[in-house]
Amino acid sequence: MKYYIRNDTLFIRGQFSAASTGPCGGLRPVSTVLLYSPGQPREAHGDSCREVTNQVIREGLPEDFFGLIAGNDIRRLCIVQYDYITVFIQASTGGNDQPDQITILVYSGEGLAENALLQMIVTVTSAKARVLIDAGLLFPAASDDHVIVVSEREARHMEAGLQSEAGWRVSESILFGLPHALKQEDSRKDPDLYVYSRLGGGHFVLWHPGECPYYPCHFPGQRCDYCYCPFYPCKDETLGQWVNGSNGGTVWNCSRCTLLHTPEHAEYLRRNPEASLEEMKKFEKKQG
Repeated sequence: MKYYIRNDTLFIRGQFSAASTGPCGGLRPVSTVLLYSPGQPREAHGDSCREVTNQVIREGLPEDFFGLIAGNDIRRLCIVQYDYITVFIQASTGGNDQPDQITILVYSGEGLAENALLQMIVTVTSAKARVLIDAGLLFPAASDDHVIVVSEREARHMEAGLQSEAGWRVSESILFGLPHALKQEDSRKDPDLYVYSRLGGGHFVLWHPGECPYYPCHFPGQRCDYCYCPFYPCKDETLGQWVNGSNGGTVWNCSRCTLLHTPEHAEYLRRNPEASLEEMKKFEKKQG
C-alpha cells in the first residue's frame, strides 16, 4: 500500500479486496482508493460518483476504484497506524461544533475475507458512535458518513468484529484518532500521523522524524519520510529475508535495507509516488 496527496485528493494505491458504502461503492477488487476534497460547500456537489471518477482520470489511474468526497480540507486528515492496520479519518463540524460528516478509510496489510470486510464496517460504525456519544454529541451518524475497508494479500482474518485481532486494532485506532480529527486546525499543512508504539508501554504517539527515539536506525543524515515502507513486504531477497516471528509464523525482515532512506531516493519517491520498487532500484543503480 502506498498513499499520497495530490490535487486536494488522498490516493491510496495497491491491489485490494475492498468494500465501500460510498458512491460507486460495493464489494469488489480495486487498485485505488481516494478521498477528494473539492473545496466547496457540500450542497454545491453534483454527481459524487462522477466527481471522484474525474479525479481518477485526471491522475491517469485505472478506473477500478472506490472513492469518497471529503467534507474538509484533505490536510486535516488524521492517520492512525496500529501494526498492519492503518486508519484514515476525516471529520468536519458544523454549528455548535457538531460533526456533520465523518469519513473513515481502513487499510489492513493482512488479508480480510469478504465477510470480514463487511463486518469491519460495523466495527468502524460502532467505534465512531462510541466516540461521539462519549463526547456528548447528538448525532452519532450522518447521511453522508461513509466507510471504505480494504485489505491486501490472501485472507488471513475470517472475522473483524470488536473481539477479533483486526477489529480490535481498528476500534482502538478510531477511539484514539477520531477525537483528534474533530479538533484538527484549518491551518494544518500536512495530516497528523499517529503510530502505535510499544516503547515504554503500548500507546499512540504523534510521529515526527526528528523526534524518533530510534534515530538514526541506519546512518546519520538518513531521510525518514518512509520509515514505514510503502513496499513492505516486497519479498525481494536482495533487500530482505524471511525470518521466524515471535508468534510462530514467518515475517519479512528488511531491517538492513536503506533503499528509501538516502536523501536522493526519498526525494525521488516523493516526486514520483507511483514509482515501483523496480524503478527505485534502477534509480539506485544510476546513482552509483
